[in-house]
Amino acid sequence: MSLIVEKFGGTSVGTVERINAVADKLILKHSRGEKLVVVVSAMSGETNRLISLANAISDKPSAREMDVLVSTGEQVTIALLSMALHRRGNDARSYTGGQVSIRTDNVHSRARILDIDGERILSDLDKGRIVVVAGFQGVDGQGNITTLGRGGSDTTAVAVAAAIKADECRIYTDVDGIYTTDPRVVPEAKRLDSITAEEMLELASLGAKVLQTRSVEFAGKYKVPLRVLSSFEDGPGTLITYEEEDTSMEAPLISGIAFQRDEAKLTIRGIPDHPGVAHQVLGPISDAHINVDVIIQNASAKGLTDLTFTVPRADYQACLELLERLVEELGARDVKGDDKIAKVSIVGVGMRSHTGVANKMFKTLADKDINIQMISTSEIKVSVIIDDSKLELAVQSLHETFDLDS
Repeated sequence: MSLIVEKFGGTSVGTVERINAVADKLILKHSRGEKLVVVVSAMSGETNRLISLANAISDKPSAREMDVLVSTGEQVTIALLSMALHRRGNDARSYTGGQVSIRTDNVHSRARILDIDGERILSDLDKGRIVVVAGFQGVDGQGNITTLGRGGSDTTAVAVAAAIKADECRIYTDVDGIYTTDPRVVPEAKRLDSITAEEMLELASLGAKVLQTRSVEFAGKYKVPLRVLSSFEDGPGTLITYEEEDTSMEAPLISGIAFQRDEAKLTIRGIPDHPGVAHQVLGPISDAHINVDVIIQNASAKGLTDLTFTVPRADYQACLELLERLVEELGARDVKGDDKIAKVSIVGVGMRSHTGVANKMFKTLADKDINIQMISTSEIKVSVIIDDSKLELAVQSLHETFDLDS
């Protein structure tokens, strides 16, 4: 019998009708011999509703209590889906993250999974039950409820699949696979039959919203077979592969284009240039749990330098205030910021065996009068920071330049 973990997102279980539809599909698969563990998110819109309730009570609610609150959304879904399965004759069991011992660190709202005890799940599967697990949540070493951040149910599903050595982890969403870019921006975007884990990790980290970055990291680390499918229509979806990448002449040069609208840029100018200055600036930002992305340090002039970096737009104001406090301490001149930027990235393992890819990208943007503010590269990606008003034009132009619509 195949051992399968299936994950259903908020839109897939957004109504009672959709929960019943998921239950019908699960019963059919179970009758065909699949052992099933199902990881679910909160019903669509529920997490936002809970957050709005908290904000109505307090301007700065406790991070611990926020995790207690928002984790209840998944608890509703696991109970309803289990009821639907009971009605169809299966002795399903629902579990919260704590009940199946999804142990995490103690960073509330952004916790990382440390360990999962799969014995309880495997025991229920041996009894013929379908096991339904709440995504997005766990418990820390003191028994406090923690949450994994937005999209954390994907990470839960992959981590559970790794813990029980599942044959495949299937992520069901409102799209039917991984596309060359967002079809809402480029209607000609194509669904990929397969993509390497390395490419998928880059796309996820660079803004592709179909899979959460940490879920792809987990899948790659434990070699979990991962497939992205649609909840609403049948199809093969997109398989994330772990074979050696094809670097032949026939390999596609670029697999996809990712973008992020929610970026902000900060520059601390006129810092005395000495060893450790980057740590003095970026250390406090890391301590505040703010993720820094693209970083550029200018060449030193007269013993002074500028350091520019990007952060999520949601953290812009907090980061700006933090840097303003550092200016006097570091002897810097001032701080400048811009929260109207976006990041556009091209990704493909074909870059390893082809030259001129970055130049082709830069020429395309220049031809469209799009100014590049910052550049970041790796073996298989090139990212640029541009004005956010030019984002859609940039993505559409690059999609055409690299023949992704053919």
